[in-house]
Amino acid sequence: MATSSGKPHSPASGEPFDVLIVGGGPVGASAAALLEAGAKRSRRPLRIALLEAQRPAPIAPDAPLDARVSALSRASERILGSIGAWQRIPRSRLQPYERMRVWHESVQPRSADVLEFDAAYAGEPNLGTIAENRLVQTAALAAFEAAGGEVITGELSRLRVHDHHVELETSAGAFACRLLVGADGARSSVRESIGLFAETSSYRQTAIVANVRTELPHEGTAWQRFLRTGTLAFLPLADGCSSIVWSIDDAAAAPLLALSQTAFEQELRSQSDAVLGALELRTERLSFPLRKLTAHRFTAHRCALIGDAAHVVHPLAGQGVNLGLLDAAALCELIVAAWRMREDPGAQSVLRRYERWRKSEIEPVALAIDGFNRYLAHGVGPLSRIAQRGLALVNRTQEVKRFFISRALGLDGELPQIARRPPSAPAP
Repeated sequence: MATSSGKPHSPASGEPFDVLIVGGGPVGASAAALLEAGAKRSRRPLRIALLEAQRPAPIAPDAPLDARVSALSRASERILGSIGAWQRIPRSRLQPYERMRVWHESVQPRSADVLEFDAAYAGEPNLGTIAENRLVQTAALAAFEAAGGEVITGELSRLRVHDHHVELETSAGAFACRLLVGADGARSSVRESIGLFAETSSYRQTAIVANVRTELPHEGTAWQRFLRTGTLAFLPLADGCSSIVWSIDDAAAAPLLALSQTAFEQELRSQSDAVLGALELRTERLSFPLRKLTAHRFTAHRCALIGDAAHVVHPLAGQGVNLGLLDAAALCELIVAAWRMREDPGAQSVLRRYERWRKSEIEPVALAIDGFNRYLAHGVGPLSRIAQRGLALVNRTQEVKRFFISRALGLDGELPQIARRPPSAPAP
């Protein structure tokens, strides 16, 4: 990273952007749209740009569902609804789920020892919605552009941080901004360029993702089984199929991926305890290594990190995109509030408040997820046996279940205003 007090290189209009976001995935695109909407409400326009290396191809309404999906929380639905992105996703491709059933391999999948969460316990219509990642991304990008935002197609090659601005060299040209937001994923070029250290560690697991057709209906339920070699989840899809997310030890993943389709289907049925009957693959099997990442700082001078650029957690709780969207909403809320008071969007006071806020929310969630992975999916000692019996105990304690349901809905903790407010409520 280089710093100086030199004069910025300006975009074509002759003025630097107020905020430039690198990375147009669901989190980055939503952050851009949130800023655009917030600036309009404040009646003080912000010059916002989004740099994205490659825009996703649109999905035809009748195209098969993608294998890469996310379980979006109620808080995420409200964030996406506030920018008009949720309304752009076809209802026919969304699958709300009303229940979650979680069990350890030592018990039967439909016994009293299974931990079941039901939306009715919390007076909610559902616990969340399964949506294709690409649809969420394209909807957020479209919402940003519809609000007047500028999407620049290009890749970051170099940046320099100065006292009052950040310079960027990209494949689309040179730009300057008062605040740079890195939303460019776990291998963030922004994070690396500004010299922020990230602690990374391997879970020594591989995630296998695919869509399957099941003999029995998914019942609008998310099913998750903890195994000695990892975690197997079935997420319900709008076409009646299910998306599997199988987080399995590396040593077991390679031979599993080498199996023929028929042999893989048989092994999947066995490892799921045949909870949904016979299974048939509907997509190819995708796989990727699982790693944990935590940036020791979420901000630097005139720079902030959101989403996977700041933190990556194990997928067993389905919290990755949800945490990232909360990052985006929190940062944008602080920026817009400062902008209304005619403060610099890249002011250190704004960035410090964002970092304290989000680190205090993310750290306990990451710790809990690691505990689930260690003691429920792999453990064999006394603590693991206690954790495994704890599933049944939680199932019999309504107050504890309500707490976990509130967490799953994303409605617990210190939330940005937009996540606390139902989509139909007026913006402040």
